[in-house]
Amino acid sequence: MSAGAANLVVEADGGSRGNPGAAGFGAVVKDADGQVLAEAAGALGVTTNNVAEYQGLIAGLQAVLGVGGEGTPVEVRMDSKLVIEQMAGRWKIKNEGLRPLAREAADLAARLRVTWRWVPRERNRDADRLANAAMDAAARGETWRPAATSPTVPAPSGPGAPLAPSASGTPVIDTPSSGVPTTGTPGTGVPSSGSGGSATASGLSTAPGTTGTGWMAPAAGTTSFLLLRHGETPFSVERRFSGTGDPDLTPKGIAQAEAAAARLSRPPYAIDAIVCSPLRRAQDTAEIVAARAGVKVTVDEGLREVDFGDWEGHTFTEIQRRWPTELAAWLADPSSAPPGGESFERAALRVQDAKERLLAEHKGKTVLVVSHVTPIKLLLRFALLAPAAALYRMHLDVASLSAVDYFADGPELVRALNDTAHLR
Repeated sequence: MSAGAANLVVEADGGSRGNPGAAGFGAVVKDADGQVLAEAAGALGVTTNNVAEYQGLIAGLQAVLGVGGEGTPVEVRMDSKLVIEQMAGRWKIKNEGLRPLAREAADLAARLRVTWRWVPRERNRDADRLANAAMDAAARGETWRPAATSPTVPAPSGPGAPLAPSASGTPVIDTPSSGVPTTGTPGTGVPSSGSGGSATASGLSTAPGTTGTGWMAPAAGTTSFLLLRHGETPFSVERRFSGTGDPDLTPKGIAQAEAAAARLSRPPYAIDAIVCSPLRRAQDTAEIVAARAGVKVTVDEGLREVDFGDWEGHTFTEIQRRWPTELAAWLADPSSAPPGGESFERAALRVQDAKERLLAEHKGKTVLVVSHVTPIKLLLRFALLAPAAALYRMHLDVASLSAVDYFADGPELVRALNDTAHLR
């Protein structure tokens, strides 16, 4: 594509056998070279073609958020003239039943940089195929899964954070009968913050540590980790693997760190200590927060990003082309390392050591941990008692906040994941 064109493409479709009748939808996300990054499909029960087409659009936009994150440029291609023209604002939505779906799609599109394009049906075959495959699976009483012949081009939702690949290698974004895509995590997009005065798995409405297990008052000695990913860098903008390399924050990344600092320096937050990775992008983010919070920054080597070795600075597509065998092994096995790099399994050992060290040094305190995708995901995974494969099922935006409480009697509780309310 030419300069300024969309970085990603969504092809979406839906249909019903009867209109209304047994319906399904499909969506595929591709990169600028046409390589498949993610697929989504699902059956919808009995409904109309237009409803199914909107559900395909929603699934595709959610998949883009999981692959590229907030602000990703994307061209949406559909053979539904009605959906494209309504979403572009050129046609009115006269069918009341479509209004809620159009609003949901518009809310998702507002978090991306979308251009709308109608294409002939023959140029939307991949999405049509997925929609029909989902309907066929539902007719057999099964749930749609990618076929064994699906493209073997898995894609990450950010370096170090690939979507979970299926046996065929294609990321599975499965959907229940309701048509709402799920990946088992907020990996298909940034969840909305919780409302009211209690925190949710996707929001930081209340300061971590202000409630105990979620059901009772906090136990004495509860230690809270606020987990802040560093701000944007040139590598994160271009979706390049960024491990032990040391890019600076972009101007936007600095602004993101300042937004996090403004949030964390106000009640109900009360940071007692700030600990960060030794890498410059994390240290600079931490220092910006420290200047507002009035807390000194200390550095812990265990919080650095995983070493991507020869893959450092490359895009996922470049790696897939140059190291396809090594990439497949890395996606399938946390003990597998990139050439000249570090495995997730080895990184887990040093992050676990860092966690224990911080808990011993800051017992009963609130600690801001400024780090990177992999260490933060590992801390969340430990708290959830989740298997290593859970790393592939989480998405973290730049400058996002997550939170974990550690109780004196042993349990750990995830209070938030990928909260970006301060960036809006």
